[in-house]
Amino acid sequence: MSLSIIFMGTPEFSVPTLRLLVEAGHRIRAVYTQPPRPGGRRGLDLQKSPVHQAAELLGLPVFTPVNFKDAEECQRFRELDAQVAVVVAYGLLLPEAILTGTRFGCYNGHASLLPRWRGAAPIQRAIMAGDKKTGMMVMKMDKGLDTGPVALTREVEIGDTMTAGELHDKLMLVGAKAIVEAMNKLEHDELPLSEQSAEGVVYAAKIDKGETRIDFSKSAADVHNHIRGLSPFPGAWFEAEIAGRAERIKVLGSELADGQGAAGEVLTGDLVVACGTGAIRLTNLQKAGGKPLAAADFLRGTPIAPGTILAAGPA
Repeated sequence: MSLSIIFMGTPEFSVPTLRLLVEAGHRIRAVYTQPPRPGGRRGLDLQKSPVHQAAELLGLPVFTPVNFKDAEECQRFRELDAQVAVVVAYGLLLPEAILTGTRFGCYNGHASLLPRWRGAAPIQRAIMAGDKKTGMMVMKMDKGLDTGPVALTREVEIGDTMTAGELHDKLMLVGAKAIVEAMNKLEHDELPLSEQSAEGVVYAAKIDKGETRIDFSKSAADVHNHIRGLSPFPGAWFEAEIAGRAERIKVLGSELADGQGAAGEVLTGDLVVACGTGAIRLTNLQKAGGKPLAAADFLRGTPIAPGTILAAGPA
């Protein structure tokens, strides 16, 4: 026994789920992913999404609609005659015709403990807010934004120095296993659904470039959470005068430290920096055009002396 599934996803986060569904013996009728985007060094090459590439390696048919506004596109979806659609970070709005276009509907793997962090950036927002735990939820999709009933939950602890990249990779694997478990239960009519709570709703807005600059006037805990919540991409950053010119430097890792001083003041030779209250140690940095380096290696090529003031306020 197995389910016939339409899989819908785009980034690397979605790939393990697709692979595990195939390994579990489910029949993938088709894979939907976003269209190839300009890429390469000059942006002249069209690059297929990670899901597109994985689907081709698995010998699966791939569709890349720009949207589902075309009635013919929705009709093609229905004619695939799948029992269920599995959606993991697809990135396109699904209309009612798609949500109801299979026998069992659409099930989504979402990287938060709903109703907290509905929306586009739940992994980053959870860390930036200082949450101690998050998770993966499998829910049945409805017309709202991540509002559907929940079928399965898997909690994940957020370590004190865990970055968004590290949490992404952990949730990616936890979510893949959760989706497969949910589909196996659905196949045997053993998948319960529970309505989300009306309390505790928080939205995870898309990360805006305007919020990536580090504000050292905030508390050390807030600065630390900001840095790790944006690591490795897009990366939190500061500006400092180095060798007589302003340099923009990304910070990809940090830890809480002891120390006091003016906000943004470098206190020690190993990059302990004062915040509005408390201090942090910068542990991983990257210059524009350079590669990420541990602080000690970074300082060999780019000395930042104690007493240097790193730009403290927002852009």
